[in-house]
Amino acid sequence: MDKLLDSPWFLRFTALFLAILLFYTVKTDEGKLMNNSSSEDMEVIHDVPVEVYYDNENLIVTGIPETVNVTIDGPVNIVQTTKLLKDFTLYVDLTSLLMGEHQVRIRHENISEKLQVRIDPATIDINIEEKITETFRIEPEFNERLLAEGFNVVNMEVQPSTVEVTGAKSVIESINFVKATVAIDAGVRESFEQEARVRVLDRDLNKLDVDIMPENVTIKVDVQEHTKEVPIVINETGTPPNGVTINSITPEVNSIVLSGPKRVLNEIETFPIDIDVSKIEKSGTVEVKLKKPKEIFSLSPTTINVKIDTTIEGAVEEEEVAEETAGEGATAVETTKVEDVPVVITGLNEKFKGTFIEPVNGLVTITVKATPDVISKLKKSDFAVSINASPASEEGEEVFPIHVKGPPNVEWTLSMEEATLKIELA
Repeated sequence: MDKLLDSPWFLRFTALFLAILLFYTVKTDEGKLMNNSSSEDMEVIHDVPVEVYYDNENLIVTGIPETVNVTIDGPVNIVQTTKLLKDFTLYVDLTSLLMGEHQVRIRHENISEKLQVRIDPATIDINIEEKITETFRIEPEFNERLLAEGFNVVNMEVQPSTVEVTGAKSVIESINFVKATVAIDAGVRESFEQEARVRVLDRDLNKLDVDIMPENVTIKVDVQEHTKEVPIVINETGTPPNGVTINSITPEVNSIVLSGPKRVLNEIETFPIDIDVSKIEKSGTVEVKLKKPKEIFSLSPTTINVKIDTTIEGAVEEEEVAEETAGEGATAVETTKVEDVPVVITGLNEKFKGTFIEPVNGLVTITVKATPDVISKLKKSDFAVSINASPASEEGEEVFPIHVKGPPNVEWTLSMEEATLKIELA
């Protein structure tokens, strides 16, 4: 054995064997590595955003999807790295295209050339349009079913009243409605204001893809009780005393204003006042307290003066009466006039303006009857005279009843019961 190990040929053959063994070992590892590197893989990358290059200051582009799916196919290590990093870009370059409809290809950059790339969709139909901005008036909306029974909306205001809408020319031209809707809990009994989002809609009430400035506005809603003006009707009850003939019984105001639920007001056409003629002995003026009907919230005025004209057989008729009628005693009163009281227009849609035809300059005279101490303290500002112009829906002349709110313990009559307005676009 020692001789064999000392033999140079033995050592040469051993070295040759080890060299051949090492060669085949390395060759096998390289083959495995080559096989691993050359294996293929395929992956789908979902929801990849698409960038668009165009003149976004003056143009609007429609038809570009926000995201697309990308399929990559190639060496497994490159596929997996690309999917993990997502450091590539999908884009559409429209800088050289004119306005109009085009079919364009979605392109990619920063993806290895060793990968096959498929984009879904690969081509898209787009439309390049002029970008324009127009100003629109906002239409406020409020569901009146949210009001408590007996209340109604007399006016709605929007601040600001207009918005600027920017978008493609064809989209701007399709705008039919610009609305802001109030959302509030049911049972509304008083005026309020609320912020609301502006919506831009076409004629089919589809929401349009536009930019709105501002996006939110403030809506002020004026709420008040339902009111109705009805004529006064005098009903005579009882029998006049012997020798007394009733020639006429005339109220000094012809109508009163009731407030209450709409269903109740709809059933009331007149306001009857019973006068017991059995207690009338001579002519004069009597103050009558009015009784509030069932379910009615309030009435105005609460008392009226009734003028009674009689003929008394064998006696000289006196100027004034101091007898009790209708269960109420007559009260000594003084009369004065409050002149140039302004009539306030309420409820008129903001797209209109109203000009008084009658009364001239919107001023009326109020004839007041009250006790001397009340008369001495009266001021013009004690009376609130107004008309509710909310029914006006078009240009032209409209007639509205005049309403008065005044101090207690005072009776009044107006120089005219109705006002005539000329309605024009604002």
